[in-house]
Amino acid sequence: MSASRNQGGCGCCGGIFSLGMSALFMWLWIHTSNPKCSIQTLSLPSLSSASNLTADPTFSLTLRLVNPNQLKGIKYDPLNVTVYDFPNKSNVIGNILMPGFYQGYRKKATKPGQGTANTTVALRAVSENGTGVFRVDMATAVKFKTLYGYSKRHQIRIGADVVVNASGVKVDRKGIRLRSMAPKMGNSCVVLLGALFNFLLFAFA
Repeated sequence: MSASRNQGGCGCCGGIFSLGMSALFMWLWIHTSNPKCSIQTLSLPSLSSASNLTADPTFSLTLRLVNPNQLKGIKYDPLNVTVYDFPNKSNVIGNILMPGFYQGYRKKATKPGQGTANTTVALRAVSENGTGVFRVDMATAVKFKTLYGYSKRHQIRIGADVVVNASGVKVDRKGIRLRSMAPKMGNSCVVLLGALFNFLLFAFA
């Protein structure tokens, strides 16, 4: 009889483990997180010569994008990056349009881009001590890829303030995270996951 009880106990534990793994897989499959984006480099060389407005107006910027999802790829529309002269977005310094691409789950990507800057506007944003604060916004739309195909498009609009020095180079050596004030995705997943755990507790009570 004790052997039967042991077998029954092992079977019960195995059932709980299987259901737990199923719940974990379901959460990973349902839960969706937007990509994480940061500015790695920003350079506007023409700022290094305040008196030379005929200098090359090209500016460059590098983005780093991370797909935090375990079981979903991300397909990006073209990335539209806009640089403003002040955090309050008074005037546009320049735009960069980066091609769209596909990113596998848990993958990272570095995307460089170049554009033409309005040097006159940029110079007005630099203070007498040679520093300035630019606003960098990025807009795109993404679709999430699962085993059953792509989701509908989700609009993404994020941004950050970037301090540059007198040479027009980003001061902070670390990446600057672009953030959004929009509500986070995946709230419905919490409700569904809670209901699933309640079912497990009821089934094995």
